[in-house]
Amino acid sequence: MANPHRFILAGLSGLALWAALPANAQEFITLASTTSTENSGLFGHILPLFEQETGIAVRVISLGTGQALETARRGDADVVLVHARAQEEAFVAQGYGVQRIDVMYNDFVIIGPVSDPAGLRMAANAPAAMAAIAVAEAVFVSRGDDSGTHEAEKTLWANAGIVPEGRWYLSTGSGMGATLNTAAQLPAHALTDRATWLSFANRGDLDILLEGDPLLFNPYGIILVNPELHPHVKARQGQAFIDWITSQAGQAAIASFTIGGAQLFFPIAQ
Repeated sequence: MANPHRFILAGLSGLALWAALPANAQEFITLASTTSTENSGLFGHILPLFEQETGIAVRVISLGTGQALETARRGDADVVLVHARAQEEAFVAQGYGVQRIDVMYNDFVIIGPVSDPAGLRMAANAPAAMAAIAVAEAVFVSRGDDSGTHEAEKTLWANAGIVPEGRWYLSTGSGMGATLNTAAQLPAHALTDRATWLSFANRGDLDILLEGDPLLFNPYGIILVNPELHPHVKARQGQAFIDWITSQAGQAAIASFTIGGAQLFFPIAQ
């Protein structure tokens, strides 16, 4: 049975739809995070451990990184956990967050039809793979949603010296799961984090065509929203979550999350 004190919201419109907790409910924080961390099942694995240890429940707002940070800027979250370092550092530098702390990492992979119509398996690196897709005008499905994955994709196109456009380049404006579903239906190429790929059941004719490039490294950072800017932020409880997830116990919980024997995220906190 699902924890009645934990709510996963698929978008900003869900903020007004939270059900009232009973009078005797435990205290909680609101965490703005990514669709990749939610879709992978990570939170379902680690949050009950945190709640059991501290008595603090966690409500997750699941969005792309850009939207998650915007939610936090408005003060609609206590903590943000995302994966776009430049945006995270700007968020802190602008005074919206207290400090960015490394939590974990995984990597991105480029997936596409098993037949590999653009020859990605022969590509020397990720930018070369993106260039091969463009030259072949092989269908590519982008999240197009200002997420960390979308930012990583744009960096790869830039490194390849390509501005993606044309009928072969599609933008879903959706999360990673929905984008992978679109890619599977076509079939088409896409950039995805490995965790979501490993937990994605509807792969159809898709497979990993390129992986292992250092440019595909995907770190996640956690930030307490600045309580001086938003006094209602639950700084004590939010910091308790940050302290836990970067502790030996929290890092061990992250490392122990696997699907089919494969580890999805790797601890990185110092």
